[in-house]
Amino acid sequence: MNWVTTLKMIIVLSTCFFFISVNGMMLFVLRSKPCFRETPRYILFAHMLLNDSIHLLISMLLYILAMLYLHLVRAVCAVLVLLSSTTFYNTPLNLAVMALERYIAICFPLRHSEMATPQRTGVAIAVVWFLGSVNHLIDVFVPLITEPSFLLTPVFCTREQILMFKWQANAYQGFTAFYFVCVGLILVFTYVAIMLEAKSVSSDKASVTKARNTVLLHTIQLCLCLTSFLYGVIEALIARMDASVFIHLRYMNFIVLLILPRCLSPLIYGLRDESLKPIFKYYLTCGSKKVKPVSNFK
Repeated sequence: MNWVTTLKMIIVLSTCFFFISVNGMMLFVLRSKPCFRETPRYILFAHMLLNDSIHLLISMLLYILAMLYLHLVRAVCAVLVLLSSTTFYNTPLNLAVMALERYIAICFPLRHSEMATPQRTGVAIAVVWFLGSVNHLIDVFVPLITEPSFLLTPVFCTREQILMFKWQANAYQGFTAFYFVCVGLILVFTYVAIMLEAKSVSSDKASVTKARNTVLLHTIQLCLCLTSFLYGVIEALIARMDASVFIHLRYMNFIVLLILPRCLSPLIYGLRDESLKPIFKYYLTCGSKKVKPVSNFK
């Protein structure tokens, strides 16, 4: 292993470990107060943190295996790819649910406590995991049913290695396009509705500005995750280039489109939240900063 490869691995591992630690700290903060544990938007945020941490861990493991050219039995590879792919799709789907929760809170405030309960939030999270995993479960069960011995051969672990038929790759592209369009439509619908509601019911310019900033930051957050859908497309394009160029561009593609969005998205949401930010800073500075009472959970 040359120094360039070693440096690349150090950058990936240190970045993943750092943001997994930050996510873990945020999860601890969310678990430290009952008001966070019982509020739907914080339950969804905690789920996003846990999901993205799992995704970073699996991505880091697969990257190490790739760098060391280690082979795995297809069955083990299929489990890792299943976890990686499911958590990959879960984040934009979870953000779509978060957008719908904010839409209900602002456009239907009198019914919000009835419609967005912790129990229903749990059901929404279960639906997110089902939608995120259904296509990848099909990829795992197809060889299990048709040719079980296929899963016993050692391979270089990538998603393509667990596919037996061409239609599976086409189905993957179809699911990706479907999720991209659905999440994008939910984003546009909910935040346009929020902006119209904010302008129609509030004469306070400060409130309208705050709503506009919230829309902007949530849009950036969701767009960061949606850019991950471009990973496969860009990799297919750069695969046609010279092998030495392809290796470096694939690494940049991996960092920019897969790792950084999962790292920055929770940070954008967590550090902006007025109730969460002071407590997070308190733990981040080991208790050297005072914390204001948590009182605003609208």
